[in-house]
Amino acid sequence: MSEKRLQKRDEISDEYKWKLEDMYETDELWEAECEKASQLAEKLSGLKGHLADSAATLLDFFKKQDELSYYLERIVVYANERSHQDTAVSKYQAYVSKAETLTVQASGALAFASPEILQIDDKTLESFYSESNELMHYKRAIDEIMRQKAHTLSAAEENILAQCGEMAAAPENIFSMFNNADIKFPYITDVEGNKIRITHGNFIDFLSSKDRSLRKQVFRGVYDSYKKWSNTVSMMYISKLKNDTFYARVRKYDSARAMYLSDGDIPESVYDNLIETVHAHLPALHRYMALRKKLLGVEHLHMYDLFAPIVDNVQTTYTYDEAKKLVAKALEPMGDEYVSTLKAGMESGWIDVYENENKRSGAYSWGAYGTHPYVLLNYADNLDSVFTLAHEMGHAMHTYYSNEHQSIAYAGYLIFVAEVASTCNESLLMHYMLEHCEDENERKYLMTHFLDGFRTTLFRQAQFAEFEHIAHRKMQKGEPVTKDVLNELWHELNVQYYGPDMRVDDEISYEWMRIPHFYTPYYVYQYSTGYSAAVAFSKKILEEGKPAVDKYIENFLCGGCSKNPIELLKSAGVDMSTPKPVDDALNVFEDYLKQFETATK
Repeated sequence: MSEKRLQKRDEISDEYKWKLEDMYETDELWEAECEKASQLAEKLSGLKGHLADSAATLLDFFKKQDELSYYLERIVVYANERSHQDTAVSKYQAYVSKAETLTVQASGALAFASPEILQIDDKTLESFYSESNELMHYKRAIDEIMRQKAHTLSAAEENILAQCGEMAAAPENIFSMFNNADIKFPYITDVEGNKIRITHGNFIDFLSSKDRSLRKQVFRGVYDSYKKWSNTVSMMYISKLKNDTFYARVRKYDSARAMYLSDGDIPESVYDNLIETVHAHLPALHRYMALRKKLLGVEHLHMYDLFAPIVDNVQTTYTYDEAKKLVAKALEPMGDEYVSTLKAGMESGWIDVYENENKRSGAYSWGAYGTHPYVLLNYADNLDSVFTLAHEMGHAMHTYYSNEHQSIAYAGYLIFVAEVASTCNESLLMHYMLEHCEDENERKYLMTHFLDGFRTTLFRQAQFAEFEHIAHRKMQKGEPVTKDVLNELWHELNVQYYGPDMRVDDEISYEWMRIPHFYTPYYVYQYSTGYSAAVAFSKKILEEGKPAVDKYIENFLCGGCSKNPIELLKSAGVDMSTPKPVDDALNVFEDYLKQFETATK
C-alpha cells in the first residue's frame, strides 16, 4: 500500500504558478508601497473640513483617493495571494494582517469624506461641475454618496466604525484560517489501495467516484470532521450574523439584506423573485433526483450520490494543456481579440494551476488595477476543472476589459454582475462540447454535466441564499440562533430542495459549516442571478453573432462600474429586475431534462 501526498509549493514547476512578481518584483517593494499608502492616507486626512472650499479642493481629494485605491488594491491582492499559495507561511499571514491594518487606517482617514460631501448643497455642487470638467468625471461617485445619505453617519461615527474594521473581519479571518490550514480530514483508502488524505481539493473528485462505498466513506469523513468542531464553527458564523445585524442597525437599514443589496443599488425584490421562481421549479429538480436514483439503480438515493456518474464509458480525464486548448476553441464565438487575450493570459503567469500543501481551496480570479488579473485553481484533470478554468478566465477577462476601458474610479465590477461573464463562458463551453461530441453516450454524459451545473449553481446557490437570509432574519428578530437551529434549518432546506426521492443523511446537517461564502453575506444569490443572465447572453451570442458579442463586450465587459448593475445588464440586453431571466433559465433546465429523460428510457 502506497501513500499519495500533496506536493509542496517548491515541488511544482514555475510554468504552473502565477507571476506575482508582475505586481511587485520583491517583497521589499511591497513594504515600501505600504509606507507610501500610509503617508498618502495621512495627506488625505489633512483635507478634512475643506472639501466644500472649492472645485479644485474636491477634485484634489478624488484624485488622491484614486491614487490611494491603486496602492491599497495592489497591497491587499499581493498579500492575500502570497498567503493563499501556501497558507502556512507565517510571513505572508503577517502581510495579510498588515494589509488589513492599512486598509482600516485608510478607511479611518477617509471617514470624514462622505459626511462632508453630503453637506455640500446641490447649487454649490453644480457650480463646482461648471468650474471643472475634470470634476464631472466623479459625478457618478458623488451621486452614489448622495444615494446613501440616510445611512451615512457623522464623521466621528464613521471614523469609529472604520476603526472597527479589523474586529469586524475577525469571523471571516478565523474561519478562513481554520478551514484552509487547521482542519484536517481523515485518510481513506482508494480503489487502488492507496492511502490518501481527504482535502478540500479532492473532496468532490472522490464524491464523483463510481465506488459507492468510497463516496460514503469520504462523505462521512468530511462531515464527521466538521461535527467535531461544530460548536466552534457555529460560533464563528453566529458572530458574523451578530456583526451584520449590528452594522445594519447602526446604519439605519431595515435589515442586513437591505444593507448589503444597497451597495449595488439592487432592489430586494430581485432576491425574493429568485427564491420564489426557484421554488416554482423545484418539481423539475425532484424529477432529476428521481432519474438519478433510477440510473444509479439504488434503493435509496443519498446525499453522497449527488456527484456519482450516471453515464459510463466517456473520457473524463483532461490534462491542463488539453483544457486550455478546449476552452480557447469553445470561446471562439467571442471573437479574435477576446480569444487572443485569453490565450496570452493562460500562457503568461495569470494562473496558479495545481493544488499544493496548504494552498487555499477552491478557485477564484482576483486582480489589481494596473496589473493583469490573477486566477487561483486547484486543477484536478477532470471535466469540472475544465469548466472551472473557463469560469475563472471569464472573471479574469471581465477584469481585464473593465480595467482597460475604465478609470480606477469606475473599474472592476460589483458582485451582482460578478458571475455573469464567468458563467457565460461555461455556457459557451458546454454548447461547443455538446455540438462536437462523438457519440450519443458522450452527449448524455455532457447533458448530465449541464444539468448538474444548474443544480449546483442556480438551485444550490438559491438554497444557500435562502439559508443565510433566514439565519439573518432570525438574528434580527432576536430569535435563538444556535448550532442546532442552523443544523435543522440546513437539513430542512435539503429536504425541500431535493425532494422525496432523496434520503437526506444526518451528516448533511453540518454541510453549511464548510461554505466560505457565508462569510461574505448576501453574495451567493448572485451566482443564481448571474447564471440566469449568462444563459441569456450566451444564447444571444450564439444566435446573433458579432452584433451581440460587440454589445456584450462594449456595454457589459468594458462597462465596469460606470452604471449600476441592473442598468449595465439592461444596456447589454438582459433585464434582471424581472423574474423572467431566472424563469427562462430554469425552463432551459427543464428542456434538457426532458431530452435526457427521453434518451435514458
